[in-house]
Formats: sequence, C-alpha cells, structure tokens
Amino acid sequence: MASTSAKKQKKREKYSLEELKTLGHQLLSSRAHINNLPLLLSVISSSSRPQNVLEALLSVQSFFIPVLPELPPSAKSLIDGNVEESKKDPELIYRTWLRSKFDEFVKLLITVVVSSQCEEALRDIALDAVMEFVRLGKGGRFQSVIYQKLIHTIVHSTLPDDLLLNLLPSKFFKFIDVRYFTCISLEKIVRSLETVDTTNDDRNVSLRDNGGDISKSGNIELSIRKIYYILAQIPPLEGQDGKSDYEMWSQLGFSSKEEDRQPKSKKTNNGVLSTSSITKKMKLKFTKAWMSFLRLPLPVDVYKEVLVTLHQAVIPHLSNPVMLCDFLTRSYDIGGGVSVMALSSLYILMTQHGLEYPNFYQKLYALLLPSIFMAKHRAKFFELLDACLKSPLLPAYLAAAFAKKLSRLALLVPPSGALVIIALIHNLLRRHPSINCLVHWLEGDENDREVSSEAGDFGKSKDGIGHDASCKRPGVDPFNIEENDPAKSNAMKSSLWEIDTLRHHYCPAVSRFVLSLETDLTVRAKTTEVAVKDFSSGSYATIFRSEIGRRVKQVPLAFYKATPTSLFSESEFAGWTFKDSEKREKENDDNPILNTPSEGNKSAKRPRTEC
Repeated sequence: MASTSAKKQKKREKYSLEELKTLGHQLLSSRAHINNLPLLLSVISSSSRPQNVLEALLSVQSFFIPVLPELPPSAKSLIDGNVEESKKDPELIYRTWLRSKFDEFVKLLITVVVSSQCEEALRDIALDAVMEFVRLGKGGRFQSVIYQKLIHTIVHSTLPDDLLLNLLPSKFFKFIDVRYFTCISLEKIVRSLETVDTTNDDRNVSLRDNGGDISKSGNIELSIRKIYYILAQIPPLEGQDGKSDYEMWSQLGFSSKEEDRQPKSKKTNNGVLSTSSITKKMKLKFTKAWMSFLRLPLPVDVYKEVLVTLHQAVIPHLSNPVMLCDFLTRSYDIGGGVSVMALSSLYILMTQHGLEYPNFYQKLYALLLPSIFMAKHRAKFFELLDACLKSPLLPAYLAAAFAKKLSRLALLVPPSGALVIIALIHNLLRRHPSINCLVHWLEGDENDREVSSEAGDFGKSKDGIGHDASCKRPGVDPFNIEENDPAKSNAMKSSLWEIDTLRHHYCPAVSRFVLSLETDLTVRAKTTEVAVKDFSSGSYATIFRSEIGRRVKQVPLAFYKATPTSLFSESEFAGWTFKDSEKREKENDDNPILNTPSEGNKSAKRPRTEC
C-alpha cells in the first residue's frame, strides 16, 4: 500500500507548474487535446502541491463551464437506457464520457473542500467552484444533487472544521434557494442518523456510550454537532427591515418539478414562484429540518444550547410552533437548569400559541431552589417567573405559596438573590390583594382568611377555633417548604416573617430595599410595580459597585483603645458562654504567671468604645 501511494504521489509531481499551464491551454483551445483532462484531474488532490492543484482546478473548471449544458444528466443511466444507440453515436459516447469526468471532478473538489491538508485559500476556491456548478449544472436551475453531496460530505467528515462551517453560511446563506436546499439536505442526513440504534430513554439528553458503540457514538455526536451548527446559521426569511429576502443563487430558482406543481396564480410572469409561496415553502422545510434534528440523541451541551436559543431563533420561523410541545414539555419535566432553559420557549407556546400545560405552576414552584439563584440563566428565569405570576386570575393559595417560598429562600441566598426576591414579593402583594394578610397577622385579627376551596379554609377567627394548634404556638411556622404542591404548603396560614428579618440584613442594599417595600405597600397610589429585570442580573460585584458609588452623609466610626482579639465582644451576647473562653479562663487559673495582672493584659481586655 505504501509503494502504491508513493507511485501516485510521484505521478502527480511529475508535472511542473509550467507544464500544467500548457496542458490547460491545450485543453481549452482544441478538442483534439481532450486527453489532457484525465491528466489534469490526476493532479487535483490534497497531497499535491497547492500551486499545481490550483492551476489544474482552474483549467478544468474553465473547460466544463461552457459544455455543462450539453452534458447528459447521468452517464450511467444514459448508457444503460439505450446501449445500442450509444454505440452507434460517437458524440453521445463522448458526452457520456465527459459527464463521468465531470462527476469525478466534482468529487475531487468536495474532497479538497473538507481536507485538512489543503490551504485555506485553496479550499475557499474549491468551494466556490462547487457552488458555481450548483448554480449552472441544471440549465440555470439549482443543482441540488451536487449540493447535497457537499453537505453530506461536510457533516460526515471526521474533521471538526469550524472554518468551513463558517465559510459556507457567510458566503451563500444569504440566498434563499441555498437555505431551502440546505434544510432539505440536512433533513435527509438526519433520517439516515435516526436509523442508528438509539434506544436509550434519555436520548434527548445524551448519546449512548457503552461497550462497542463508543466509536460509532463519537462519529454520530460529531455529525450532530455539525448539523446543529449549520441549522443555527440559517438566517430567518425576513430581514431586519421586516421584508422578505428571496435573493436567488441560481438563475431560475427551485427545480422545475416543484415549480410545475404550483398553480399559475402563485407564479410570476417569468415563471418564478411568488414571494408568499417562497415564504411558505421555506418555512415548511425549515420546520421539517428542525423537528427531525430534535429527535436525534443530542449531546448535553448541544441540548442546552438548543433550549437557550429556541425561543428566539427557531419558534418565530416555524410553520406550526405547537409541534415543539412534546420536546419542550419533556425538557421542562427534567428539572434543574434544563427546566429553566426550557421555560422561555414553553412560555411563548402557552401565551401566544394556546398550549395547555395543567401542571405548569406546580413544576414552576418546584424550580424555586437556592441553586437557581446562582444559575447562568437566572436573569431570564426571574423575568419569566414575574410574568407567569402576573395574571390576576391566579388563586390566592398559589400566589401565597410562591410569596412564602421566595421569602424563605431569602434567608439562604446571596444578597443579590434577596434583592430579586424582595422585588418579586413586592409585585405579588400589589397584584394580589388577597394575600396582603401575610404581611402582618396577629392573634387577635378579626378578619378571616379566605382562599379557594382547593386549598381549604385557611381563615383565622378571633378566638382561633377551627385551626391548627401549631398556628397558635409562638415560633412555629405552619408553612411546609418541603411540599412540592402549592395547595398543600399551608402558605396562607403563615406570614412573611422572613422579609421582616431582612431589615437587619448585613448588606445595606437589602435592608434599604425592605424599608422601601413597606413604604410602597403603604402608599399604593403613588407607587408602581418594581422592574424585576433591574435586579435579576445582580451579583456581589454589582452590589459593591453600587455601594462605592453612593454618596454617604454619615459615616459610622469605631475607636478602639486596644487591638480587638475577637469580632464580637462577650458583652454583646449576654447569657451566652463560649467554650473557648471557658478553656482560656481555666488555663489562666492553672498558670500563676498568666493569672498575674499586667499592664498589657489590662489594655487587651479593655472594652470597645464607640464614638
């Protein structure tokens, strides 16, 4: 095998650049030098010198462009269809031979395009040559067969070539027919990948990777990543100005079969499909390509990236977005960060496309965990959470459950999360007056609490009859934070005491915001709802920048006559005994030297004096 490849390499290198130029000029000047065509084709390889490949490529391309309309559609089908006639007609034999050499040339060009050994400039030229044949290879119509071979080779190549995946969309995806046949090609490739055994129940989350499927799974994963990258690069049909963009790469647009099936009312005078028909056809193919892709066993990182971009880049351009309901509901049921990322798209389907999800609020309630306040996409989640709780038709027990669970989380999350929680509870109390009883509820209240029949009678009469005994005992909160069903959480029996504790929060921004919440709820006519997006992206850095930028009129001062030995003095914890202090006193009692008072010890134990 090594000697054979060496012989081929030596054969390719036996022509100098000047000799290749001569062979090319002869081929273009006279039909008598047609035998130069196989010689030039033998030079086009990733192992040849780039200058030689470029010279041979340009010569062969210049030869085929004018004769392309005269070539038969397929060399094999023409010979098999009429063998006797092909033997009698030398011209037919010649054109059939040219067709076979043209197919070989296209195959060599595609090989150069996906080769890692070729230079970037050479691959760019080879890609342009392939796309030129796509534009001219069918009498002015889009040659989809060549283009599908190109996409198939790119997707199934083992080279993770990001440059090529960027080059194709940047140069040719502005043409509507290129986008159209890209969707068709990708859908066919996805169908071939679906035949691979992917019986894993969690196939939408990760690929199979067990036993002998490791290498096959790796190749499939690489192909899936390339398919997603190409799909994500397909721009919408409408431009930034809202007008449809239907510029064609080919001269006559779509294939004649598809065009002939269209009624005359959908065609223009020159036979090209109308704008509305192109838009409809493009949306249909775009939808089929995405729906086929979402059935594949997506890698975890691709799966999450799809969920993040689905509501902006895909849903507005689908022919029927409700088709995504199964994919999104499965994603929303997974929980954790995946549910957070699926919430945006699911919310659009529910509010704009009439999707019904009976357990939506129960799943949303279960997502409220301390980890959500450190998630990457927490800003969008909090904005959607505020939007989902905006409806005045929500029952009181549901609004109370969300308010209570958020207030409990305020004790566990960072200060930035506490600010978001205060903003969310502020809006809940303004939108749902029926849960204002959570703000301040004393034992002697005369008004009973009324909620829906689903949550039960959570009212509290003046004498306390008919209620849980735990509600009467001080220091006991009947709210059950471990309960995932909002109706059974006993939120209406509790109060927002956690928010009251935030008055003494160590972060000044949190304590100030709590005080403003009390003022806003008192003077409702002069205040409005809080914009959650102003707090949803908060962090320690944003709070620090805000604090150092504030103008402070009074600065707290502390003066110590001696260097403190602890953060807090024992006088601040009356009635408490600390083990370290007991141990230190015992050691002092046992050691007469340490027990002797000295000037240094007196100053060290001197209490703190504040000015």
